[in-house]
Parts: sequence; structure tokens; C-alpha cells
Amino acid sequence: MAGALATRLDNVQQKGGITAREVAQLLNTTPETVSRWRAGRTQPQPDRRDYLLRLEWLISELGDLYPPEEARLWLFSPHKLLGGDRPADRIQQGRIEDVLTVIAQLKDGAYV
Repeated sequence: MAGALATRLDNVQQKGGITAREVAQLLNTTPETVSRWRAGRTQPQPDRRDYLLRLEWLISELGDLYPPEEARLWLFSPHKLLGGDRPADRIQQGRIEDVLTVIAQLKDGAYV
């Protein structure tokens, strides 16, 4: 499973244009923990694993709209459709669905 986790972490980093530290921040854990997951020395708790999978989905959806550098800017900039919050903050707060909703609106061209 370490290989699968490492692949998913790599996908998030590459497609989102974000660092390992930022991945850890989004997952509410430490860079050291993410490094241990990547190396297969430990496994994430089921809730963290599921959140990683949801984050990977979010980044994949965002990748349909933006190249990695722009995706990173989008994640860490205040957004009008989130009431001025940064998508990264909403993700870190466990409100990933809010961000997925905005991405869906952007993909549909429905700018509320």
C-alpha cells in the first residue's frame, strides 16, 4: 500500500503544484508524517486516508481547469465564491465539499 499512497501523494503534489509541506498542511498533519506514509513506514488512519483520496479527487478536478502553478495560486488565494476564504483553509478545516462545489461551478461556467 505504500506504493499506492506514494503515488497518490505525488499526484496531489504534481497536479496541484504544491509542496509536501503544503500537502501535510491540507491534511492536518505534519510533513514528517506524510514522509513516513510515502516511505511505507506507517499508514494513515482511515479518516486521513479517506481525506487524502478526496483531496486527490479535488486536485484532479482542479487540474481540469488550471495547470499546476495556477492551481496552487487558486488554492492559496481568497475566493469570492467562498466568502473571501482561501480554498486551502476550507480544505484544512474539513470543508472540502465547499471547495468541490466551487470547482464544479467553475467547470460548469456558473459564476454565482
